[in-house]
Amino acid sequence: MTTAPPYRAPVEDYAFLYGEAFGRDLLEHSTGGALTASDAVDVIAAAGDFAASVLAPLETVGDRVGAQLIDGDVRLPDGFGDAYRRFVEAGWVTAEAPESAGGDGLPRVVSAALGEIWNASNAAFALCWGLTQGQILALDAAASPALRETYLTKLVSGEWTGTMNLTEPDAGTDLGAIRTLATPRGDGSWSIRGQKIFITWGDHDAAENIVHLVLARTPDAPEGARGLSLFVAPRVLVNADGTLGERNAITTVAIEHKLGIHGSPTCQLAYDDATGYLVGELHGGLAGMFVMMNAERSAMAFQATGISDRARQQAAAYAAERRQGPVLGRPAGTPIAGHPDVQRLLSSMSSDIFAMRALGVHVADLADRADEPGAGALAEFFVPVLKGWATEEALRITSDAIQVHGGMGFIEETGVAQHYRDARIMPIYEGTTAIQSNDLVGRKVLRDGGATAETVFAQVSATAGQLAATEHPTAHRIGVRLQRAVEASRRATADLVAFAASPRDAFAVSVPYLMLLGTLAGAWMHALATVAVLRRGEASEQDAARLASADFYTAHHLPRVHALAETVAAGEIA
Repeated sequence: MTTAPPYRAPVEDYAFLYGEAFGRDLLEHSTGGALTASDAVDVIAAAGDFAASVLAPLETVGDRVGAQLIDGDVRLPDGFGDAYRRFVEAGWVTAEAPESAGGDGLPRVVSAALGEIWNASNAAFALCWGLTQGQILALDAAASPALRETYLTKLVSGEWTGTMNLTEPDAGTDLGAIRTLATPRGDGSWSIRGQKIFITWGDHDAAENIVHLVLARTPDAPEGARGLSLFVAPRVLVNADGTLGERNAITTVAIEHKLGIHGSPTCQLAYDDATGYLVGELHGGLAGMFVMMNAERSAMAFQATGISDRARQQAAAYAAERRQGPVLGRPAGTPIAGHPDVQRLLSSMSSDIFAMRALGVHVADLADRADEPGAGALAEFFVPVLKGWATEEALRITSDAIQVHGGMGFIEETGVAQHYRDARIMPIYEGTTAIQSNDLVGRKVLRDGGATAETVFAQVSATAGQLAATEHPTAHRIGVRLQRAVEASRRATADLVAFAASPRDAFAVSVPYLMLLGTLAGAWMHALATVAVLRRGEASEQDAARLASADFYTAHHLPRVHALAETVAAGEIA
């Protein structure tokens, strides 16, 4: 049986994306020269080494052993606690926290790469880091000075970890149905009673304290989501002098039995007169929580890219060694990577992953430049597209990785099935694909009559026209294909906007429309890469590979835009 290859971080791709693909040094531009692409690549290379040596070896252990609830406390698989301590000591938590919260404030384009790397090496472990980072952003935006001093500093240092407590047995997507109750005690604290489920890293033994960010309803609060407030509730109460006191009245009822990410403890928590503290304004809980939620949505796209690339690396290594049957037009003994359809699967995976990776960098760069005219609006437009499209594509990619392995892919011992199981949650949590597409269609397209979408189409069209006008045969056909897809996307957007008076028609095709935009944006990323390769005027093997990848994507993936446009035009078919 072939052993899974060591994880290798895509440092070269990120160097290309940061320094060349978008026509400028992204870091130098967004930081005013404080950082350069070269600096960022050094950070990513170091992260890749850490991930490969410390996190990746624990991935299989996490899957097969999983987190366990023993005598009311969660115990992580062997090695996870030590890995977390090393992660903190290396400064990775503090590195990504904003400077306003006391962190190093690495730009979002660097966080995009780190998010991919941590998740590729060990997605279950990475969820702890991801939830903590999201809570840091939420508290940095809304917490009082006292809460910042007590909780935010410990989260930024990595000494404590953070969670997000939204879901209840009868309140999933419908947050307005939340019934957890917070009652004021008169001393500045609140008594919290209720039950929360699906709490990622809700209990564990890797850090000395866990800070829960809890949505709850207060007495006499308005009904629905408008009546929700946000509270900090620590697992262990904090004394006035900052030392840890007694255990808070929060009980871990169970660990969920899940399809995947077994090393990540997903907990049911019971609050029974637990102590909490108000974050931000009373009844302003959703605004505070959505700071964290939006950060997590982008993070899920980076997770999708990471798990997809880990599956691809394993499939490529297996295909390069496995020999099965004569290979058409190749010498005897050629491994299965030479079979035309296996090559198709490998090319499909790699071209899709580059598109996901590049779009993640583009959206992160827009967020880094949010103070520039139009950049912030485009970042907000792309977030649901990136999250929805990338996580759905991860299911296709991880499934194809199993297919490359043939029957061995269905056997757990090869390890490739884990990636598919781990990926299956991604289009669901932090807002299902339909939640993302409803946001896209309702708030981003119908609201402005497709104006922001047209801004995107104009940018894509300009790149397509540049390539279509070149004499380079590969670049020319990439440009022509992209031009056709832009026109199909414009027609689909016009059809969608025409449904404004019949919302069910619009929302019935919102997911296909999101996938259309994601697929188009992926082709645009390949087109920009093609322009960068032509600009270099080189003919290296890597340049040829980038052109071949763009050619493949626009021939095999981009045509879906035309089919999806037909679906969008149909509206709801009851």
